[in-house]
Amino acid sequence: MSGSKDCGGHNKSPRKKFRRVITCILILLLIILITILLIWAILRPNKPNFTLLDTTVYAFNATTVNFLTSNFQITVRSQNPNDDIGIYYDRLDVYATYRDQEITLRTRFPPTYQGHNEVNIWSPIIYGTMVPISPEYSVALGAEQMAGSVFLVIKIDGRLRWKVGTFVTGRYHIHARCPAYITFGEQSDGVLVGENAVKFQFYSRCSVSL
Repeated sequence: MSGSKDCGGHNKSPRKKFRRVITCILILLLIILITILLIWAILRPNKPNFTLLDTTVYAFNATTVNFLTSNFQITVRSQNPNDDIGIYYDRLDVYATYRDQEITLRTRFPPTYQGHNEVNIWSPIIYGTMVPISPEYSVALGAEQMAGSVFLVIKIDGRLRWKVGTFVTGRYHIHARCPAYITFGEQSDGVLVGENAVKFQFYSRCSVSL
């Protein structure tokens, strides 16, 4: 009988040690998590700023009913306004829209890390060949082009991560919307920069949402 009691006592000792180790690990993880949350709450990361600096139009042809062929090179400026937080841009896709309808293919920026208060400049080309346009939008687009001014929105969609010290967060969605007015004919305020290429200066602040 005494032997069986000794065996029971031996079995309980390792279990207690194991529970203590697990408890210590959980407490440590909880402390780390609370520390990260406190740092995050104190720093409060600000959304990055995006600005559409200019757009060079190489092609914009809406003469075929319900179709549009276009080719642009845009210059986009991005700034990280945070003093202590870096930004990983894992994916950023840029494209042009007319009345919320995509009129170009999507062009992807290369993955980028943006340090504290750092500025990045991108100059991607976005284009679409014979992109289908809904009939009502096609009529409106043709009328606006004939009138001398077309309002487009350059959109940037993607995912980012925040970096605080050595801690990197999970991924967040980011959406930027940049207004762009393209003018034609005698009303055009663009500058001819090559054969059939017209450059428009904007410095247009983009609305950014996460």
